Amino acid sequence: MNKKIIEKLRQLPEKPGTYQMLNKAKQIIYVGKAKNLKQRVSSYFRGVHDLKTTLLVNDIEDFTFIITKSEKEALLLEISQIKKHLPKYNIQFIGNNSYPYIEITDELYPRLRITRSIKNKNNKYCFGPFPDVTSARNTLKVLNAIFPFRKCVKLPKKTCLYYSINQCLAPCEFEIDPFEFTKMKQDVKKFLSGKTKSYIDKYKEKMEYYSNKLEYEKALEYKNLIYAIEKTTEKQQVIFLDDLNRDILNFVTYDNYLAINILFMRQGRLLFSTSKILSYYLGIDDVLSTYLIDYYDKNLIPDEIILPYGYDWSLLNEFYGKTITTPRKGRKYKLLEMAKENAKLYMESNLKKYLDKENKTIIALENLESILKLDNIKRIDIFDNSNISGQYLVSAMVVFENGLPNKNEYRKYRIKTVNNSDDYHMMQEVIYRRYQNLLVENLTHPDLIIVDGGIHQLRAAKDVLNKLNLDIPVIGLIKDNHHKTKSILTWDELEILLDRHSFVYSLLYNMQEEVHRFAIKYHRFVAGKSIYASILDSIPKVGKATKEKLLKKYKTLDKIKSAPREELRNLRISNEAIDNIYLALKDIKTK
Repeated sequence: MNKKIIEKLRQLPEKPGTYQMLNKAKQIIYVGKAKNLKQRVSSYFRGVHDLKTTLLVNDIEDFTFIITKSEKEALLLEISQIKKHLPKYNIQFIGNNSYPYIEITDELYPRLRITRSIKNKNNKYCFGPFPDVTSARNTLKVLNAIFPFRKCVKLPKKTCLYYSINQCLAPCEFEIDPFEFTKMKQDVKKFLSGKTKSYIDKYKEKMEYYSNKLEYEKALEYKNLIYAIEKTTEKQQVIFLDDLNRDILNFVTYDNYLAINILFMRQGRLLFSTSKILSYYLGIDDVLSTYLIDYYDKNLIPDEIILPYGYDWSLLNEFYGKTITTPRKGRKYKLLEMAKENAKLYMESNLKKYLDKENKTIIALENLESILKLDNIKRIDIFDNSNISGQYLVSAMVVFENGLPNKNEYRKYRIKTVNNSDDYHMMQEVIYRRYQNLLVENLTHPDLIIVDGGIHQLRAAKDVLNKLNLDIPVIGLIKDNHHKTKSILTWDELEILLDRHSFVYSLLYNMQEEVHRFAIKYHRFVAGKSIYASILDSIPKVGKATKEKLLKKYKTLDKIKSAPREELRNLRISNEAIDNIYLALKDIKTK
């Protein structure tokens, strides 16, 4: 412990606040909160710690702190600082902890939609969470087939296909009593709570009716709908009859790691559970409070949060009050035991993989810092170009933070100033566009830029960064004849061969593959759209406006080919143009 830290520890106040641990490069590597700053920060530098805390302490060269009015305020500030600074030892909190929900929009003529961003936490017609977006989409499909909410994002001037198949009340053309939508909202809520018998009985009658009339296609539609309804609710185990929403959380620990399991209960029904492994330093209560506050910032707060007895939940009580319960017996306690068993099984199955990934990533970044002689690499921007024979020129950027991909920061670029396969000028354009924008909007600077390519791409990036007066290290990644990552090309244009068995090689290889995948995916989209557009250009009576409508709605020729005639008419396409479209696309193979 250096003299600077010893002196600063003496000056620490016995007040609540946050503290920021700094490394040699003055980078924030850990953010914590405390009820008493003097006691908490001092505890890092006295006594014997476990290996994980010891590694953190060995990295600390200095610290800063911010005094707050309360521990509650300190917790909120801690979460904000973690998101802003992405500290190396807090990386576990970075990522998407939100789940998909289905909500009925708060509009005059509402519609059903899937969302991960819940703006109105008081919307009682927001349902979920769902374990994944596929599950949410399947449920939404069933709801849209049963309940005739508005389907169009923007109201059209006339009725569309959904009205003709009884899946929309057509508020675009008819005056609808608002009570109709209020009743439908309540019916959706009942339906998702498992009260589906009346719907199944009604559709069984319709299925039999059409079957008796020998209209087997119509009968099959209702049979499939019945199956979809049963599938939607078949896995929902009823635990309570009070229709309340509950989250049940428990955990197990091993060394300085804990596995959390959350059981999601909605309207008294157990839907699904999720698990996550976190590492912690000094206090279990602290890491759990931070995790849950961040989690409920992104997700709906249930009627009841059930937590294990015997831990300090006072901070959470300040946020959620009577919502939190800590049962010691009964059915709720048994649910806690179920969550604990799930957490235990998850820890046993996944801790080794978690440790391997965490350790490999930390070692890889440290090795990369050593190779490049950089103090701290936290954020890396990686670029790649893609084209076919000088056509459909695109570029892509992916971002890795603390060795993990941050997909919210990915960017796609259509090349505007280059007309042929010229990697040098393509790279110049995209680097200029990205970092000129970074300067204008004051965005986060990366610690390292990687271009997927050799000396030409490297020089292109260097030229632009110099012109923008940006001092950001940039390297190139060179592939061998088998298109595998081979070496690093440094800023000084020195080639450093990589050991294929090293952690740094695995990290760089994954980065190179990810940016290549992202660029290729975007390139295929652009090329496919252009090819489809050129085919549509040759069809008589199909003008620019019609072509744009078709591509916007259907994306591919295959979907245009299979579109019902009535749907095409609803796009304001003439019968003659529709005939020409079907005729022109009839023999074209699109897959």
